[in-house]
Amino acid sequence: MARVLITGASGFVGGHLARACAAAGDEVIGASRSGELPDGCGRGLPIDLLVGAAVRSVIAEERPQVVYHLAVLSSVGRSWEDPVRTVRDNVTTAVNLLEALRLEAPDARVLWVSSGEVYGAPERLPADESTRVSPANPYAVSKTAGDLLAGVYAEAHGLDLIRARPFNHAGPGQQPVFILSSLARQAAEARLAGAAAVRIVTGSPDTRRDFTDVRDVVRAHRLLAERAEPGVYNIASSRSVSAAEQVALVRELIAPITVEHVVDPDRVRAHEVMDLRGSHERLTRATGWEPKISLRQTMADTIAFWEGELARTGAAEAVRH
Repeated sequence: MARVLITGASGFVGGHLARACAAAGDEVIGASRSGELPDGCGRGLPIDLLVGAAVRSVIAEERPQVVYHLAVLSSVGRSWEDPVRTVRDNVTTAVNLLEALRLEAPDARVLWVSSGEVYGAPERLPADESTRVSPANPYAVSKTAGDLLAGVYAEAHGLDLIRARPFNHAGPGQQPVFILSSLARQAAEARLAGAAAVRIVTGSPDTRRDFTDVRDVVRAHRLLAERAEPGVYNIASSRSVSAAEQVALVRELIAPITVEHVVDPDRVRAHEVMDLRGSHERLTRATGWEPKISLRQTMADTIAFWEGELARTGAAEAVRH
């Protein structure tokens, strides 16, 4: 058990991590702009991580033993729409937290959540931790900057810091701006409407990504914080799946509803990495972690989540009409 601070605790991964830490008996402090935390998971603190003095004050007052840094503007698509905000906010947040840790909690164990997006389009797949970073979108640039800054601070100031590089992850609770959750929501709407057929819309059908269930991802975060030596670790399944294959999986899961796959040209990005998957060998050697939850289960659980969410909010009635 430990005194744990989670930045971005009100977000998708942060909420799952808060639940996992609370279930393990940790004292959880969730730092986010809203200050929200899942019920029964600890104490939420409203904080603007863009304000350096506020970040330093929280670290000084709370004295965390373990810090999980998840707070980030995380959408690749939205980073193209507002690259200035994405790079500015993500890098500023990173610097503010690193400075606060250096000054107020230099002995804390830090799990710094980076991204597999830092690798861009690797020359060989799956990418391992020795692969050259080559970010291919504004979000990836911002995460690469934070990743490298964390490495510099760890080396220069002796911080006990682990850099985790999770590849794509999904599961119940994710916003539909991300592809798997978008597909799951469209499928849930069709089911709730009693539709005989549904048109499922995506961008490029051929883009391939490495998906890990969010519950496996937070298990990796906790194992890294508990067991791993400082360094860089990918969190990945080592397999990639295309958008078309995800739609085919939805088709299987919601049968007998007929699924028509529609490619929206406005969702096809001109500058896109076509295949990205990572090796988890280093993580497995360090912690024994292996992915346990299949993509099929992730998709089924996410469809079920959206069915419940749409029914709860009354959106199902709007879908029917």
